Order: sequence, then C-alpha cells, then structure tokens
Amino acid sequence: MSQDSQHGKWTISDSEDEDNIIPPTPQKDSNKLSIKPDLERKPDTITTFFKQEPKLSSKRNEDTHSVKEPSAPSMRSEARKAAHMTQTIPVKYESNHSPSVKRKRETEEAGWILSSSDDETPSPAPKKEPKKSIVSPKKKKTEDRRPPSPHGTSYYKEEPADFFETNLLSMNDMYRFYLNKVTGIPKKFNTGALHIKEILSPMFGALKESVQFNYCFDIPWMVEQYPPEFRDKPVILVHGEKRESKARLIEQAKPYPHIRFCQAKLDIAFGTHHTKMMLLWYEEGFRVVILTSNLIRPDWYQKTQGLPEGSPGTAGESPTNFKRDLLEYLEAYRAPELAEWIDRIKQHDLSETRVYLIGSTPGRYQGPAMEKWGHLRLRKLLSEHTKPVQNEERWHVLGQFSSIGSMGLDKTKWLAAEFQRTLTTLGKAGKSLASPEAQMLLVYPSVENVRTSLEGYPAGGSLPYSIQTAQKQLWLHSYFHGWHADVTGRSNAMPHIKTYMRVSPDFTQLAWFLVTSANLSKAAWGALEKSNTQIMVRSYELGVLYLPSAFNMSTFPVENNVFPVSSSSKGFPVPFDLPPQRYSSKDKPWIWNIPYTQAPDTHGNVWVPS
Repeated sequence: MSQDSQHGKWTISDSEDEDNIIPPTPQKDSNKLSIKPDLERKPDTITTFFKQEPKLSSKRNEDTHSVKEPSAPSMRSEARKAAHMTQTIPVKYESNHSPSVKRKRETEEAGWILSSSDDETPSPAPKKEPKKSIVSPKKKKTEDRRPPSPHGTSYYKEEPADFFETNLLSMNDMYRFYLNKVTGIPKKFNTGALHIKEILSPMFGALKESVQFNYCFDIPWMVEQYPPEFRDKPVILVHGEKRESKARLIEQAKPYPHIRFCQAKLDIAFGTHHTKMMLLWYEEGFRVVILTSNLIRPDWYQKTQGLPEGSPGTAGESPTNFKRDLLEYLEAYRAPELAEWIDRIKQHDLSETRVYLIGSTPGRYQGPAMEKWGHLRLRKLLSEHTKPVQNEERWHVLGQFSSIGSMGLDKTKWLAAEFQRTLTTLGKAGKSLASPEAQMLLVYPSVENVRTSLEGYPAGGSLPYSIQTAQKQLWLHSYFHGWHADVTGRSNAMPHIKTYMRVSPDFTQLAWFLVTSANLSKAAWGALEKSNTQIMVRSYELGVLYLPSAFNMSTFPVENNVFPVSSSSKGFPVPFDLPPQRYSSKDKPWIWNIPYTQAPDTHGNVWVPS
C-alpha cells in the first residue's frame, strides 16, 4: 500500500517484521548509484546524493579536520583504482560535481556501495529474457561492503604516534569495559580508550592465532591493524555471507594466505551474522574481546563503540560460567573450523572473568532451550543473580541502540510486553508483575544529532531506521531521547554501540548494565510464539552483562568522570549522559531514507534520497 507523508509518497510494506522491509524502488538510471539489500528476495534500490552548499559555511568542532574535496575526474580515477585494489569503490562524483554515494540496505546496518550500473552495461529488461518461469530472474548482486567513507578516502587522516597507548597503566581493569578512540575529539577523552591497533598490539602478548567474528569486513584494512610481526599469523573470519557476496569476500582474501573462512549457518530468513568478537590466542594465554564495531575503518574513526573484554586469559571456570557459555555459543555454529578453538578454550583458565555472556543464535527453541538465547537468556540471569531494590517501580529501564526493527502496531505487541518484562526483571518473580510498570527510556540519535556530528549526514548510514517502519510505529517515538555524551566527549560521535541498563530514579546507580551487538529488534532478541511456548531468533548476536553481585556490590555507582580513565575508579563508565534528554517538540528520530535539505551538515552536505 502507499501512504502520503510530509516526506512525500512512500510504498509501505505489509510485512510485520522490519527485517523484511526494503526501501522503495525508483526508476533505474545507469548514471546513478543505488542501495541493494543482501536479501534473498528481489532487491529494491534507492539513490542518495550529497550536494555541496558552498554559500553556507560549515561549522566544525575545533578538533575536527577540514576536508578538501578532490575534482570529479580525479575522484573517479581514485575510486576505480581503489576498486581494483581492495574491491571497494568509495565514492563517485557526478558531472555536476555533486558526489553520489550508493548505500546498501541491510537487515541491521546500512553499507555504502556502488551499483554495477556504473561500470557495466545495464542488464536487459526482464521481458527480453527467455521465458523459463513466471519468476523474474534475480538481479546480479553488486559490492555489498561499505567503502572507507562516503566523503572519499581523503576524509581519513593518519593519527600521530601519541594518539595510541604505549602501556596499560591508564586502563581500568575493574570492569574491563572500554570505549573506542575517536578522531577529532580532545585528547583527554581518548586517554584509556582503545583503538583496534591497541587491542591487537604486543602490549597484550605474543599473538599466535586469532578468530574474527563479524558482520562486515574490509580485509586489507583489517590486516593492517595487526602489528607487522603478527600480520602473517593464522586468522579465521566467521561471517554470514552467501553466494556472490561470499565469493567477493574470498576474493578479498586472496593476497593473504594466512586467512581462512567459517560461514555461519543462517537457516531462518532475514537473519544476519551480527556478532562481533575476537578470540586471541597468545603464547602467554587467551583473550576474548566482544565488540560493537564492524571490521571496517569508518566504525573505528568517528563513531562511539564499546569494547567489553570477556576474559584476561589466565583449565578453570568463573562464577559467571563464562567459559561454559562461550563454548556453548561456539558449538551452536556447528562448524568444523571452530573445533580446534573449542578444544583450546576448554584447556584455558577463565576463572577471573566476572561478566556473563548473552548470545543469540538462529532457531526456534522450546522447553529449557528457550532460556539459552536472546532476551529470555537475559531474563533468566536477572532472575537468578539480582535482587529486588527499594522503590523498584521507579527505577528506569534504559535502552540505547543504532537500528530499530518493526515491533508491531502498538507497544503491547512486543516492546512493552515480553521485552519490557525481561528488562524489568530483578530477582525471582513475585508481586512485581502487579507493580506499576517502570518507565522505559530509549536513546536514539535525532536528525539534529546526525546533522551536527563529526561525520555529518553520512553518519546516518549506520543508523538505518526506515520510513516504512517508522510510519507504522509512531507510538514508539514518544519513548525517544537524544544522543548526548559530554561525559565521554562523544556527543558528536554517533553511536554504533548498543547498551541496555536499569538505572535508579536519580540516575546515580545501576542495577545492571549490558553492552551488546543486539539492536532494538525482534530478529536480534527473539520473539515468543505458540502461546509463549516457543521463542524464535533470527540472528547471531553477542553481548556482555555486568551484574553487581559478581563484583561483590549491591549496585554499580555511575562514574561522573569517565575520562581520563583512572585505574582507581570504582564507578561504571556509562558511555552517554544521564539522565538522557527527551526529544524536544522540534526533534525527530533519524530516518535514513528520507531527504534532509533544510540545513547543511558539518561538511556542507545535504541528504537527498530519490
């Protein structure tokens, strides 16, 4: 069906689930760029332009760098060269010098890619194809990874040596929860944060082998993040790519004989391999690092990400059963490529680990298996390892994420029903179900947050909330609060991190804290079926749950001075400001497939999908 809105007429999918929704299809134009979803159904397209507004000055943060735009021909040449070198084409300028960037609509995150129509003769219309069946032939998939940046490769600058840590003295080892370093913010807000180069550095030991679980890979860039002495050490990449996109991933790895692959099984439609984790095997021991970042440069440059470390790597089990749960998660892949790693982990001591693992794996689960994955796994842990607090109904439930799925025509379909019941669990179920429901606060960037960010409108490419979904759940928008992170210096670094927590009425204490790859969607967290006797999960996700009981505390105090990081700090480093600020009457949630032309962003661009 179609629906009119202030943004024009949009085709609305009848699908109940966000993961089935695809942007509308404009007329194909061989001179334009488009988004293609990596879905099994016939892909739709959308074209996005970035237009320079030379008459309007661009206000930049003092710590950001300015970008000099190259000429159209030179950018085309540079893009073509990059395409051959890295299978990535970052940007194309049209003849009027308006850069046009293609973005892929993916199930949980958006990518940036170029259409094959730029370099190939358009395929014949379906009516010219020999009639073999009533089903239209599948379109050829095009490159489905985000290139370095929609701004072009010149956007990135190499950081000076003092950007990186040279020792671990400034690390806070109490929680082992870190934020990523962000380019363009004051140095103090990066002191004690980690870059991927530091995670993989010799500071942590002599690396022998590693496994990288992720959703999106830029293999040449990833290899460069390893120190030179570790760059030829064996690496397994665990991914969810299929067919053409899998072939392209393998092609990327041809220059690197030390890289092998493990394909995650995705047996339920529209699921993704969204887990982001590193398994690092050293001569000295073993480490698990769970991330919110893809293995691509944009995710480590000017976005806010989280890096909880699962284990310090010292054959023992922790009180949180982290080792058992990690093994169970890895065994769920049913992958022979991981068998040797499973055996290694069984022999390693993870007894110092004080966090709980919460994973999602695709499937339909009944009986005791229902509590192994997704939000019912979180509910079980909160029931068993937390206790009720005084004035519990006044403690807020807070969720923060970078993508939003379809949750039904009203809040009772999923969000304020099964999901809120999970998030409000504290101790064994008692009279809590009859208590007034706790207030739920959802933190998601507004249009103004994105416009004034370090990246400008292109930051919205990693915030893929679609107009099709948004128009079906306007009720959700009353929950929204903006992204403000002055406490960590990251108000202008758009969040790709995902966090959930229970916070006291005065926002000074946490009953628990979770950092995860799971966005606000049923695909990620699971949804109950068959009169609540079965839960269905579509995607692989992984996160780390911090519970005060594992730290001999009743609650976590919220840290007011997160940076520079202090090894003596006892407060928990929440990545954004508390209390969150509710949207003003002028604020609107960022929606990635509608135009924004009223004001330029920090780089003088406007956002025009067509």
